[in-house]
Amino acid sequence: MEIKAIKTEQDYNEALKRLDEIFHAEIDTPEGDEAEVLSILIEKYEDEHYPIGMPDPIEAIKFRMEQMGMKQKDLAEVVGFTSRVSEILNRKRKLTLGMIRKLSEKLHIPTEVLVQEY
Repeated sequence: MEIKAIKTEQDYNEALKRLDEIFHAEIDTPEGDEAEVLSILIEKYEDEHYPIGMPDPIEAIKFRMEQMGMKQKDLAEVVGFTSRVSEILNRKRKLTLGMIRKLSEKLHIPTEVLVQEY
């Protein structure tokens, strides 16, 4: 087991290949320990080189509404009138702080997603 820091794309690809080979290793075995360490190193490299940004607030709302089987009229109970929901979803009206709090609570969307500019 030769573990080293992942500094280049080649190191990253080699680590992925090795992890694929030992992925199903038993826990508390040398290969299981190697798989755990490789996973941590790979995750760190990916976080630094392939960051995933936060979703667009309006798209996050639409996605959660779809997941929860909600219609615009259901969201009107949270933010006010159905016409206001339409304006928000069509990006014609900005979310207020009160709306953000209610949407976060009702749809379980983190406030840091909802407060972003869009």
